[in-house]
Amino acid sequence: MLNADIHAVVVAGAGAMGVTLTRLFAQSGFAVTLWNRRQVSLDKAQDRITKDLTHLRDQGRLAEYPEAILSRIQYTTEFDVYTTADFVIENIAEDLAVKQDFFRKISALVPETTVLSTNTSGLRVSDIAQAVERPERFCGMHWWNPPDLIPLVEITRGDQTSQEAAQIVHDLAIDLEKKPVIVQKDILGIIGNRLQYAVLREALHIIQMGAAGPREVDAAMKYGPGFRYSILGPLETVDLGGLDIFRAVSNYLFADLGAETRSPVLNDLADRGRLGVKTGAGFYDYEPGQGEALLRRRNDLLQQQWDILKKS
Repeated sequence: MLNADIHAVVVAGAGAMGVTLTRLFAQSGFAVTLWNRRQVSLDKAQDRITKDLTHLRDQGRLAEYPEAILSRIQYTTEFDVYTTADFVIENIAEDLAVKQDFFRKISALVPETTVLSTNTSGLRVSDIAQAVERPERFCGMHWWNPPDLIPLVEITRGDQTSQEAAQIVHDLAIDLEKKPVIVQKDILGIIGNRLQYAVLREALHIIQMGAAGPREVDAAMKYGPGFRYSILGPLETVDLGGLDIFRAVSNYLFADLGAETRSPVLNDLADRGRLGVKTGAGFYDYEPGQGEALLRRRNDLLQQQWDILKKS
C-alpha cells in the first residue's frame, strides 16, 4: 500500500523548475526539502524563492506571510533526506543515464510506501523505471514552464506503474490547484508536447513554403485557434463546429499538411546561433533587456488568464 497521505516532499534538482516547484509545494502547506548535489545552487535557489515570495506578497497573491512559507522549506545536499520522504519529484539533467543513476540510489533509500516521480518532458518513464526499485510506485509528473502559472500537469504511467500511484500523484496535483491528466500509455512527448510540436511543424512548413512570415504565423495562432484553445480543446471544438464540416475539410487538408521530420528553417536559425531570447535573436531580433521584459509580460498575462479560467 502506497502512502497517499503525503506530508514530507523532496524536490530533486535546484534548476528553474525545481526551485519553483519547491515554492509551490510550500505555499500549499507541504513540508518540502530541495535537494541538490551542489550547495552553491541551493544558495541561489533560497535567494530566488525568497525574492519570488516577496514579489507575490507585494502583489497581494499570498494567503500568508512569506516567513511562514519559508519555514516549511529545507535545503540539503545529503541523501539522508530521502529516508523520510513521502513523495519525491525529480528535476535533474534530462539525461537517461543520470536519471537512472539517481533513482537507482534513492529508490533504495526511501520507504517502500514512498511515491516517486520524474518531471522528464522527453524520456520514456519506462526506461527510467528500469533503475527503480518497486517501479509500480514510479510515474511521470510533467509540469509546463512556468509551472506556477501553467495549470497542466501530465501524469504518465510507465509499463509497470500502478493505477494507485498515478491516482495519488493526480490527487496531489489537485491539492496544488493544478489541472492534471493521466496518460495511460508511455508515449514520446506525452500529450501536450505532441500537440505543441504538431502545430510547430506546420508553422515552420508555412514559413518554408513562403506563404507567410513569423509575425503572420504567430498572429494567426494567437488570435485564432490559440485564442479559442484556452477555452475549448480541439475535440470539443470539432463537436461544437460539427464533425461533418471538420471531416470535409480534413479530407483535403490533412494530405497537404507538412510531414517533415527535420525543419530547414529551424535548423538554419539554430546553426547560425539564433537561439531566441537567450542569444538576442531567433525568429525575431531582441534589444538588450527586451527578452526579460517579454518574459515578465508573458507571466503577467498567464496569471490573468489563469485567474479567469479558475472561475469558469
